[in-house]
Amino acid sequence: MTEAQDLSHFVRRPADGVAAMDLVVDGVYCGACIATIEKGLRRQAGVRGARVNLASRRVTVEWNEGALDPPVILERLEALGYPAYPFAAETVDSVEIQAEKRLLRCLGVAAFGAMNVMLLSISLWAGADKDSASRDLFHWLSALVALPTAAYAGQPFFESAARALRARSVNMDVPITLGVVLALGMSMLQTLAHERVAYFDSALMLLMFLLAGRYLDQRMRRRTRDFAINLSAIRADRAVKLFDGGEAREMPIAAIRPGDLVLARAGERIAVDGAVEDGRSEIDQSLVTGETAPVEVSPGAPVYAGTVNLTGALRVRVRSAASGTFLEEVNGLLAQALEQRSSYVRLADRAAQLYVPVVHAAALATFVGWLALGVGWQQALLIAITVLIITCPCALGLAVPAVQAVAAGALFRRGLILHSGEALERLAEVEAVVFDKTGTLTEPRPTLANAADIAPDDLRLAGALALASRHPLAKAIVEAAGAKEPIAAEEFPGEGVAAVWRGERLKLGSVAWCGAEAEAAPVAAAWPDASLIVLRMPERAAVFAVRQGLRSDARAVVAEIAKRHEVEILSGDREPAVALVARELGVMRYEAGLKPADKIARLKALESAVRRPLMVGDGLNDAPALAAAHVSISPISAAHIAQAQADALFLGERLMPVADALRIAAKARRLMVENLWLSAVYNLIAVPLAVLGFVTPLVAALAMSGSSVLVTLNALRARDARIRMTNLAMRNARPPSPPVGEGVARSSTDEGSAPNGAFGGRPLTPDPSPARGEGR
Repeated sequence: MTEAQDLSHFVRRPADGVAAMDLVVDGVYCGACIATIEKGLRRQAGVRGARVNLASRRVTVEWNEGALDPPVILERLEALGYPAYPFAAETVDSVEIQAEKRLLRCLGVAAFGAMNVMLLSISLWAGADKDSASRDLFHWLSALVALPTAAYAGQPFFESAARALRARSVNMDVPITLGVVLALGMSMLQTLAHERVAYFDSALMLLMFLLAGRYLDQRMRRRTRDFAINLSAIRADRAVKLFDGGEAREMPIAAIRPGDLVLARAGERIAVDGAVEDGRSEIDQSLVTGETAPVEVSPGAPVYAGTVNLTGALRVRVRSAASGTFLEEVNGLLAQALEQRSSYVRLADRAAQLYVPVVHAAALATFVGWLALGVGWQQALLIAITVLIITCPCALGLAVPAVQAVAAGALFRRGLILHSGEALERLAEVEAVVFDKTGTLTEPRPTLANAADIAPDDLRLAGALALASRHPLAKAIVEAAGAKEPIAAEEFPGEGVAAVWRGERLKLGSVAWCGAEAEAAPVAAAWPDASLIVLRMPERAAVFAVRQGLRSDARAVVAEIAKRHEVEILSGDREPAVALVARELGVMRYEAGLKPADKIARLKALESAVRRPLMVGDGLNDAPALAAAHVSISPISAAHIAQAQADALFLGERLMPVADALRIAAKARRLMVENLWLSAVYNLIAVPLAVLGFVTPLVAALAMSGSSVLVTLNALRARDARIRMTNLAMRNARPPSPPVGEGVARSSTDEGSAPNGAFGGRPLTPDPSPARGEGR
């Protein structure tokens, strides 16, 4: 088997004549790395484009199909100094963990060696250097510790620098390696010449602080769920095909063609996009639309791959199967959105791009200048090494990761988990906040809204009957009633359940099936966004309103965010339900009935208007928007694919972590900028002193360490961010409600339609949405 054949299954074809492959690249640490990789790949004949994602160290390469073999791309990256391998979800996360562990081991070794060499140096400072034999002994002992320690602990920098030099380029690790090697080499020369001073301690302290910064950065970069979840988890790989003679045969999804007839049995995940030809059932579209209320389908209604058939068997005429499905559309939008966001360059990276040429030029000019003044080459080289050490980017390397780590801890204590450190910077830049409705502003699980209006006996009876149903909304009645023992009942697909209990015929289901239009009318008026379930008894009926209520602090959080940011609601749900939530929260702009592409279009419009948006959503249909937004947050209850694409997750039922994230991120970004200025001021003071020869390598290492400590102490201020809103204010905050008609609403489409009735019941009032299927 050839290497090209080995890579063939990693190649995808996003368009006719175009091949693409996702790769994971080692050694990507800064914006300069992104530019080197993207420009280098684009120079390769046949390559159409390359995009690097700094956070996940992934590069997506597209080329003209047939123009080159995949191994050529790997060879090109190797020549650029960045070894790469194909992205595979099952292996990448373990590779990232191993890289993190390696950095931690190197840091431990460097710290251990630095402490021991420093003890020996302290002995020399205390007077042991008065005797030349004792001084030489201590220097040789320091060398015995420092050389193997540096050889092991410096590997991440040495290997990266060697790759860059082989590729005839220079990255940040080249001056680091040069400073460490020259300091150690000079120290050995000083030891062999029986000089009074050696600088083994300086070299090891340099490595220790650099590794600390690199480890913190690596830990914050490793996104916890990027590689664990993908759309294949909800894509069925087989379907039951119905043949003309009545034969039913299970076949791979790749063998299903448009126009075929397939069987979707109750309880199974639908494998294709198509239209119902025969049968009636309810479909759980929560993974597609984000809405938990099931949708009733009958002949002619569209169904989508990835949704779950709940109650009845369906015969579906296939529109698309292996490709072209709604899931494929979401996956394509998701890939595009990730690529568009991957060019973001962090504050520290922008500053670090200038570091390498400036430091090399300063050290070389110092060496040449002192030689021109008649100083010996050893002294000139010593001063040049001092310049390399004192300008080491330890403080610069810690400036951002240290703040990220402290701020991430502060956010975690408030119920928010960051997936990447750079999300803090993007959160601080947010000017508009866009919320999904269902599962984000509302509770993730439906609840019984009018439990207080239901007689206790009726609630207990309905709960026992609901235990016999598989319908998702029935669980709300079960939980409200605390039911434990079911009543034996027969389930009628799309209608409800019926039973004979103590000689009486009971029904629990839709309004129409139970014949309770009159009883349901006042409940529908009181709860216009609720699904209605009826318990029909011989002489009366009890009507249950099941809805997803607002999160307990949604009003207070939206009011708090609206003080500093624009707030919008983008939802796939029906316009009346979205309008009601917008009115309750005081949100003036909302859009309803949106498909994933519509949400992305609105986010792009905000970006083009220079109003960087934060997207808060939870459904599969939100995943492309979460990836496309400037920054994104999902609740922990979100669909797995939505969690994977979000920059952060918030825990629990409260929405307050979203407001906390914006506030703490703003403070964290200020501290990052302060740290970068501290690093700059340190260099403005220290570098001239080093160039003029007033600083020894040891003092340079101590000064460098002091700047790192100062930056770290400043970063600790991020943990002092406090929630400025008391619980009383949260309870009392309620923004004025605008008229319902003031929102900017779009008509609902098939992507968000959900019945007002439960168990397949139709709405009691005319639904303003167009028929499902319009707008696609």
